[in-house]
Amino acid sequence: MGNRYERNMNMLSPEENEKLKEFKVCVIGCGGLGGYVIEFLGRLGIGRITAVDGDAFEISNLNRQLLSTETVMGKSKAFTARERMAAVNSEIQVYPIDEFVTEENCDSIIKGHDLVIDALDNMPARKLLSQCCENQGIPMIHGAIAGWYGQVSTILPGDKTLEKIYPDDATKGAEVELGNPSFTPALVAAIQVAEAVKVLLNKKEILSKKLLAIDLLTQDYEVFNL
Repeated sequence: MGNRYERNMNMLSPEENEKLKEFKVCVIGCGGLGGYVIEFLGRLGIGRITAVDGDAFEISNLNRQLLSTETVMGKSKAFTARERMAAVNSEIQVYPIDEFVTEENCDSIIKGHDLVIDALDNMPARKLLSQCCENQGIPMIHGAIAGWYGQVSTILPGDKTLEKIYPDDATKGAEVELGNPSFTPALVAAIQVAEAVKVLLNKKEILSKKLLAIDLLTQDYEVFNL
């Protein structure tokens, strides 16, 4: 049958690929961004993934959320993520948490993880998550999408990135006005996972204290120093 991960080779060494099985990554949000993030992490071979989302699928998710199908309407996004990855890569473990992140549960949810990936869609939860990661010394990969546009940043403890890019009174992202197509979440999630791998394997050129801004309408990609 061959090696499941043989096409990871040369990009990663055999030792690095084997190391991926040891990591525990927490994905907060299993919708547009999070579904793709979990898919990419699982196929790559990240050993343990915690999938966190208190929401259930509805018909408006079908245009962009990889985990959504017509057969899972009304079902938990977090538990659907586990079912999906069981079919894709039975070698990894997915732990579903059917809850939204709150001040009461955030610290306990992310505790013990090597990395957290932000796949949220509202500012208060995103800022709460960033603060909890800061408190526990856990790196966080931020991603956001809106229409043709996306952004990614790797936030290491001490970076305070979200404080620099979002106003204090921000509640909802631009996706409320600009919508979300099928392709923007896939691209931003792919970049988030690439950043995650670099952080986990201690590779250089991460987006720490930087913001990658993506404009798919003009195909303009720009990195801002923060």
